[in-house]
Amino acid sequence: MKIIILGAGAVGTSIANILAGENNDISVIDTDVYRLRDLQDRLDIKTVHGVGSHPGTLRAAGAEDADMLIAVTSSDETNMVACQVAYTLFRIPTKIARIRSSEYQTEPQLFDRLATPIDVLISPEQILTDHIERLIEFQGALQVLDFAGGKVQLVGVKTYPGAPLVGQMLRTLKKHMPGIRTKVVAIYRKGKAIVPTGDTVIDVHDEVFFLATRKDIRAVLSEMRQLDTAVKNIMLAGGGNIGARLAKTLENKYQVKLIELNKDRVRELSEQLDKTIVLRGVASDEELLNEENIHRMDIFCGVTDNDETNILSAMLAKRMGAGVVMCIVNSPAYVDLIQDSEIDVVISPRQATIGTLLAHVRRGDVVAVHSLRRGAAEAIEAVAHGDSRTSKVVGRLVDELDLPPGSTIGAVVRGEEVLILQKDVVVEPGDHLILFLTDKKCIAEVERLFQVDVGFI
Repeated sequence: MKIIILGAGAVGTSIANILAGENNDISVIDTDVYRLRDLQDRLDIKTVHGVGSHPGTLRAAGAEDADMLIAVTSSDETNMVACQVAYTLFRIPTKIARIRSSEYQTEPQLFDRLATPIDVLISPEQILTDHIERLIEFQGALQVLDFAGGKVQLVGVKTYPGAPLVGQMLRTLKKHMPGIRTKVVAIYRKGKAIVPTGDTVIDVHDEVFFLATRKDIRAVLSEMRQLDTAVKNIMLAGGGNIGARLAKTLENKYQVKLIELNKDRVRELSEQLDKTIVLRGVASDEELLNEENIHRMDIFCGVTDNDETNILSAMLAKRMGAGVVMCIVNSPAYVDLIQDSEIDVVISPRQATIGTLLAHVRRGDVVAVHSLRRGAAEAIEAVAHGDSRTSKVVGRLVDELDLPPGSTIGAVVRGEEVLILQKDVVVEPGDHLILFLTDKKCIAEVERLFQVDVGFI
């Protein structure tokens, strides 16, 4: 596939890195020559220096026969104009754009064929808001990811001493929770993947990924770690787009306090939010945190646009008695550095956005992709099409599918029915299969598995 990426920032670079390793023809456009030079030194891709919305720049990048444009520059306007030019002049089939401003997002008529022809609109702020909301709902989880319209979810959790399943074999999970169907699809121990079997013994601090329906997630979480009390009080550090969206989403369910330094922004937030208490100050101010009873906060979340502020305020909140602390961290170097710190959950906006983008890049009918463990693994939702003659999956038992090593089918969703732990399931047309891949190098094999032969009409 020939793909043009506009923007060599964190997201653009990560997308280029992933797709270049999957036999795609990649061109990256940016106005920063040093970023492009660094990319070309590391990857076998084409780079073009220039403004991504200019026709000549797009032409130089190969727009005349490109299959896809991914516009992820820091400018919404550049991304929008680039998609318009790509459609009008070059007829690029698929155009994906990252749009940050809520002013644009609240006017959906802007993004149709008669206006700005963007096929897929990506909102990082909304993606992160949804992501953090799920983490708050299922306190103690590292990740909570939706598949099949929310009918089944993939949850990552780190096990702790005293949890019922620690020191037990996985086969005992069924005995502990009769009537609840779940499947552990991967275990990471000291950074290394373990293929789970019934005889696998769960160890302390294992990172466990399991699939279950939403109603069963808390029950499964309780087997992996000791659950905290119900969430009542939440403190957010940062009143930017993410902080404001998050406060608006949470304030009707919880008691929310939001800390913001900018005086004018504090006034705006006080007018926009109905129940949230908006405080002016610095989130790493020990005196302020003490005055606002940080020790009574069930969750503290750093969502400013500054990594250092988020990290320091989260660490301070934890030391002062906050329950679960989480923070947004953009820098991959910082993510690695604080991975085993006292911060409970580190959220990478780049990884969250990349997962959404990848769902539209994958071949075969792949409707959802989530990038896990900083891009090393992926969870995929693929749809089976065709029949036993034209498909490599339809008409075959799940256990008999020719999956590459490190790949696991965790669930089959058929209409409203979720099938977990049923080895005798025969794949039918229209089934949604949820797969976990410990090694993303196997993605091409999985994609080919779900592609339909020419005979399918």
